[in-house]
Amino acid sequence: MEEKAPPLPVNAQGASSSGDLQAGGDESRGRYFPCEGCGADLEFHIDDQQLTCPYCGFTKEIEVDENAAVSENDLKEAARRLSELRSRKTHQEAGLKEISCESCGAVVQFSGTITSKQCAYCDSPIQLENAYEAPHRIPVDGVLPFAVDRDSAFANLRKWVQSRWFAPNEFKRRGVQGKFNGLYIPFWTFDAMTVTNYTGQRGDNYTVTTGSGKNRRTEIRIRWSWVSGRIKRFFDDVLVVASGGLPEKRINDLEPWPLKKCEPFKRDYLAGFLARKYDIDLDEGFLTARNRIDEAIERDIRSDIGGDHQRIDSVNTNYSAMTYKHLLLPLWMLTYRYHEKPYQVVVNAATGEVQGDRPYSWIKITLAVIAGLATIGAAYYFAANQ
Repeated sequence: MEEKAPPLPVNAQGASSSGDLQAGGDESRGRYFPCEGCGADLEFHIDDQQLTCPYCGFTKEIEVDENAAVSENDLKEAARRLSELRSRKTHQEAGLKEISCESCGAVVQFSGTITSKQCAYCDSPIQLENAYEAPHRIPVDGVLPFAVDRDSAFANLRKWVQSRWFAPNEFKRRGVQGKFNGLYIPFWTFDAMTVTNYTGQRGDNYTVTTGSGKNRRTEIRIRWSWVSGRIKRFFDDVLVVASGGLPEKRINDLEPWPLKKCEPFKRDYLAGFLARKYDIDLDEGFLTARNRIDEAIERDIRSDIGGDHQRIDSVNTNYSAMTYKHLLLPLWMLTYRYHEKPYQVVVNAATGEVQGDRPYSWIKITLAVIAGLATIGAAYYFAANQ
């Protein structure tokens, strides 16, 4: 088996031994993780959780400060910094590059060399020569390293395909063909202490008997009473995806994420992977989180009111101790085709959970509907005869 030769050695600044690479050169431009053995690019090795050279086998441990932690950031202070960052759009963040997909418009970030030249979202070729220095943004606080390797992701995908009841038999027999792309998706997490004062009404059912003789019947009525109360609740790590253009429900269905395993951010974890930039700003992300918090508070209020029915007349919530984190969470993403139609599958690269699109067999669905109607008809027939 022919061994692939490593690219030209590079120094720490990313210049080749034959001089600086020009625009439009090979993908070695801007390397951030040079191998100390052969000069190729190191990649993050999932099994060993360290950097490994795919050419000479050199390994390097990721240095982690045992006292470091993924810390919370003050949300109000961040609002002030946001305006400052936006006023410095021309500034760049050293060591990070970005690529825009010409087909779907997705923008991804990377450090060093990426392992895929296809867009993880639409499978179109990525023009590496169009990479540019990433502008300053709110820094990443933590990263959840890849824990599920590509082979394990494929094994989970095969199980997922076989468990699709209404998928065509041909699809289940052939399975999914394609290449998984590993990438990090940006998320915001929000913490908040809430104190809510509310007023409302509690409805309790009671029965009365009306009429006489053949017109005698029992009615259910509601007795309403005025209520008020106070609810305190701390919300921890309300998770909001920070990248638009992704199927939000599908990404949410990948939860839960083992956020306690997040490491303080180091670019080493990005070696060999793409990282999509956030395009949902912090303030917009907090609005989404606040809507979810308000929905949870409403459920708490209804539970606190009790009874058979609840009416909420007024809600006044005070927010305090508001903090956030900017996290990168790992995904395996694959775009495949079935009868020339594209479908997308994502795998939680921390837990192995699979979510995605798949074709449907309308013959199976029609037969299931007919069987369901037949069952209902049979039950109605027996009930009528008795």
